[in-house]
Order: sequence, then C-alpha cells, then structure tokens
Amino acid sequence: MVSVPAVRIDRATPEDFDRIAELTVGVYVDGGLASAGYAAELADVAGRASRAELLVVRDHDGRVVGSVALVLEGDFGEVTESEDEAGFRMLVVDPAAQGRGIGAALVRECLGRARAAGKRRVVISTGTRMTTAHRLYERLGFTRLPERDWAPVPGIDLVVYARELS
Repeated sequence: MVSVPAVRIDRATPEDFDRIAELTVGVYVDGGLASAGYAAELADVAGRASRAELLVVRDHDGRVVGSVALVLEGDFGEVTESEDEAGFRMLVVDPAAQGRGIGAALVRECLGRARAAGKRRVVISTGTRMTTAHRLYERLGFTRLPERDWAPVPGIDLVVYARELS
C-alpha cells in the first residue's frame, strides 16, 4: 500500500472559480470524458457554488489541484431522491496531481460532511466512460444502483452509485 501525504481541503473562494473552471473543462472535455456541449455547465463554477458546497485541494503553492461540488440540500444533479441523501458532482483532479490520493480525499471529505449533516446515504451519477472514477468509488465502498441509472439527454448515459453512511 502506498502512503499518501495528508491533503488540506478548503471551501472554494470566488478567487478559485477561474482555476476550477479551467481544470474541470480541461479534464472532462479535453480528456474525452464529456462532450464539448457540456463545457458551459462545467465552467459555471459560480452557479455550482450557489447550489452546492464547493471544496478544493491546493498544492504546496496554493494552486487548486482538485475540486468537488458537495450537494447537501436540493437536487443539483438530479440524482438524490430524498432529503436524507447527499450527492457530489464534478469531482476533478489536475492530471499532474493524479495518483496522489486527492480524489479519494475529496470523496472521503464529502462522506464525512454528509454524515455530519445527518444524511444516511451519498448518491452520485457518473458517465459510463469514467472507469477510473468507478474504480475509486468502488474502493471507497460505493455500490451500483442500476435501477437509478438515467440519461440527462439522449445519447448520454449516466450510472448511479451509492454509499450508505453509518
């Protein structure tokens, strides 16, 4: 097992929004995980921050190298079905920082914050091409909920994972 140094996770500030947009669009669209038609939504960090708790990981120079939008209330992402479910969206890690446990740390932070908010489950949807993310989620105890898979638009299929909180 590889030892991963602890990372610090903070709430994003408006000064982080441009970097988060650049990172998210770059990883998702340029990385072939999402279509160019999704770029405007990926770049709308201010909109995300108004509907979710936007978290970031910074490197030793203070540069954002990871981000996620944690949804504790409402339904930003159309995946939660009840008030006792939380979700997260748009998990992203800078390709230069991947493999250092940043994605796992962000997911664990979401789980902890959801638990602290009294949620019983975290539910997420992810693209079928995001196989690296699927492996991460499964390693962290998420299981598939195929009955809740969905398509936001024709031709874009999303699969759903959930993790019960104790």
